[in-house]
Amino acid sequence: MKQKIIFCILLMLLSSVDVALAKGKKKKTKRIQRTEMYEEIDNFDFLYADGYDVNMSFASTDDILNQATSLIGSRYRLGSKGPHTFDCSGFTSYVYGQNNITIGCSSRDQYARNIPIRREEMQPGDLVFFTSPNSGRNVGHVGIILDYDPISNSFTFIHASTKSGVKISHSTDGNYSRRYIGVRRVAK
Repeated sequence: MKQKIIFCILLMLLSSVDVALAKGKKKKTKRIQRTEMYEEIDNFDFLYADGYDVNMSFASTDDILNQATSLIGSRYRLGSKGPHTFDCSGFTSYVYGQNNITIGCSSRDQYARNIPIRREEMQPGDLVFFTSPNSGRNVGHVGIILDYDPISNSFTFIHASTKSGVKISHSTDGNYSRRYIGVRRVAK
């Protein structure tokens, strides 16, 4: 009789251990499932289009500005997209194109295609737009911001001008302050 009681106690202990182990396995399984779920959520491959190279490095603003300033002195030619002569939109699209970034072909296309920002938010590398004598109140000229001074709300930019070719100008030069339309950030 004493042996039966000990045997029953052992069976009860073993079954309680099995139950505890089974509960532990369920918790562990839930943890594993949660971990797998979070790993799957952290995997953002589904966001990228076919052919997108996750390791692709984007051009830095310095690369773009160095490319632009290396072209100072290049002549202006209407409709020219470089590499030796440019019109304004040909210049900006060439500079960004050399850095594998497509911004649009014409100044109007570049204005419509890129991200609008406020003047106070402009940074080096942004595109700045102006009217031109032949465009009325519409976009007719584009340049690349080199520097912005928030105190005076003025900026310097590089562009292909009709008279001087690729050069650096200031927002207060000539009629640029009167002809200013807006600024766009290039979506890299």
